[in-house]
Amino acid sequence: MTETVLARPESVAALPAGRPADLPVDLPALPDLLVEPIVRAALLEDLGRAGDITSNAVVPVDARTVAEMVTRQPGVIAGTAVAAMAFRLIDPALEVTVAKGDGTPVEPGDVVMRIAGAARSVLAAERVALNLICRLSGIATATAALVAAARPHGHARIVCTRKTTPGLRALEKHAVRAGGGSNHRFGLDDAVLIKDNHVAVAGGVRPALERARANVGHLVKIEIEVDTLAQLDEALAAGADVVMLDNMGPAMLKEAVARVGGRALTEASGRINLETVGPVAASGVDLISVGWITHSAPILDLGLDIAL
Repeated sequence: MTETVLARPESVAALPAGRPADLPVDLPALPDLLVEPIVRAALLEDLGRAGDITSNAVVPVDARTVAEMVTRQPGVIAGTAVAAMAFRLIDPALEVTVAKGDGTPVEPGDVVMRIAGAARSVLAAERVALNLICRLSGIATATAALVAAARPHGHARIVCTRKTTPGLRALEKHAVRAGGGSNHRFGLDDAVLIKDNHVAVAGGVRPALERARANVGHLVKIEIEVDTLAQLDEALAAGADVVMLDNMGPAMLKEAVARVGGRALTEASGRINLETVGPVAASGVDLISVGWITHSAPILDLGLDIAL
């Protein structure tokens, strides 16, 4: 498959109203080694035991076509490389041109990608390619909206969580970055996050932190969830690197940030949405973690239209 990525047509200064001005221009692509098994599994699920029997029955074997992937809604694109890989795995001879790269704002009717080649191949890959790019673009769009809503009120970064679709974590976290957000930990092994259940089992905030500090390497950051200002004081005294301020209202968050005084990173979490993210950001927290941008964001509607 020949794949061409066109230069990004929009300048950051010309983003549509309501879109973040700091969407990534040069978002690094995920390695094929990570992406291919996911796309291959999705294609195998769709092809089943006999392949695309509809296209094979209806479409002449020598039929050629040009198809355009077109947006039906405004949003932010993510997953172009993933969608392109779906076409590549079905037929390496297909020619794919990406017109709107990841992190690009789009309006209804924008052409994101063009695919040219054997019609049967295009149709066989269509649904998997659309499923993935619609899902990932929905996450990027939701993230971008939260980033835009938070920006006027403080310096907080919007971060995702581990509440991701099983098997799609790397893709969904990439989509968060495409929307201008940042990533929290990727799994249980890249940072210590002591939650309320850990605290309960360990016998308190200080014992949990002390045990964590004694058992992990010097490069591993330790974060702990706190629900009250008293727990926060205990966590600070025990040397937490990051404190998760869980389900605190804006006034308590502001007091918590003041108590921390820069001694640790502060993260707000718990039922944060487009209406509440502004007051949360105004408290001065460093990070705002939001689970729904990966587990419940609606898709961005894209379709594949036969252009020729």
